[in-house]
Amino acid sequence: MQLKEFSLVSLLIESGEVLKAIETAIPGEAIEQVLGQTDSRETRKRKLPSHLVVCLVIAMNIWSSDSMRTVLKNLVKGLREQWLKLGQYWRVPSPSSITEARQRLGCQTMSRLFYLLVRPLATAETPGAFLFGLRVMAADGTVLDIPDTPANAKVFGYPGSPKGTRAAFPKIRLVLLVEAGTHLIVDALMCPYRIGERVRVKKLLRSVTSGMLLMWDRGLHSYNMVQATQKQGCHFLGRVPANVKFVPEQILDDGSYLAWIYPDGKSKKKGFSKILLRVIEYTIETEPEQKTYRLITSLLNHQLYPALVLAREYHQRWEVENTIDELKTHLNGRKTPIRSLNPREVIQEVYGWLLGHWAVRSLMCQAAQQAGISPLRLGFTGTLKVIRAAIPEFQHTPTEQLPFFGHG
Repeated sequence: MQLKEFSLVSLLIESGEVLKAIETAIPGEAIEQVLGQTDSRETRKRKLPSHLVVCLVIAMNIWSSDSMRTVLKNLVKGLREQWLKLGQYWRVPSPSSITEARQRLGCQTMSRLFYLLVRPLATAETPGAFLFGLRVMAADGTVLDIPDTPANAKVFGYPGSPKGTRAAFPKIRLVLLVEAGTHLIVDALMCPYRIGERVRVKKLLRSVTSGMLLMWDRGLHSYNMVQATQKQGCHFLGRVPANVKFVPEQILDDGSYLAWIYPDGKSKKKGFSKILLRVIEYTIETEPEQKTYRLITSLLNHQLYPALVLAREYHQRWEVENTIDELKTHLNGRKTPIRSLNPREVIQEVYGWLLGHWAVRSLMCQAAQQAGISPLRLGFTGTLKVIRAAIPEFQHTPTEQLPFFGHG
């Protein structure tokens, strides 16, 4: 049964709080803080001051189908209307000026802003965000096409292709840590295509803690993933590939069983030892062909953590793929999602993209919290439309506080 999708307009705009909610998602104080930390503030008055360029890099993903100049027009629409009332005129900079401004900003400002702001937002009252008192998290990866330039190809590389051919685009690999109950991306890393997901995703474990239950798909299964997750004090619930075998040590009353996972040769040399885990096997009969799944978990007590509940949770809350779809289809939707022709701007743009998703999703969290419903019952595309329409309202500033950008 499909859950009713609520409208953000009815939940938040009617209470007059949408502008305040957007502002708290990416506050101006945070932008100024990272500009100071990265020494990215401009030394003279410019048409495109650094804080405006930060907003532009985020907004280029909110208006992904528009040119950079059009995105900039949308971003300062409210200000321009008021400048005209004061007899001031601001000409939209040329594409080359926008490119130069982005190059001056660099990529470190955007990455620092992302890591400064993002965090889990679900509370104990958020429906579906916790299981057995544990915050449900999910890890996964994806790849993105980037413009086919020599610089991008050299840094990020192409995927494999038949002999004598070459892939159409270089690709960048992106791994994500998602709060399953809100779809918020709370950590992310990118790397060249040649570096596998399993290598990079382990670094995301820096953001998991005790009190969390981390889920992953079969492509991320490894002894190292299990060991590193447990080292963080975090519980796990992961799917296992068909070729991985376990020898039951103890059959439990609910049909699951305890088994050991053994270190590979490299891990054994480092002194790592076998780890006891629980294996849950089940079949889903509603699929066209009966399919058997196997999950492993660190939740060993079958009475406290029934196998049926864990299996159902894994399938209901495997939300990371939906989050990737929000990023690649609804928020961006470009055939080649990345615009930038050089690696530094590619990295800058991806962090702007992630911050755009954070702005949308954190707004949805605030609205859902007020209404006492799950954030997943709000429509992502509808919220994005609300944000696009609301941004010009930010610039309705009292005349004495109205900023005006220089002509340099």
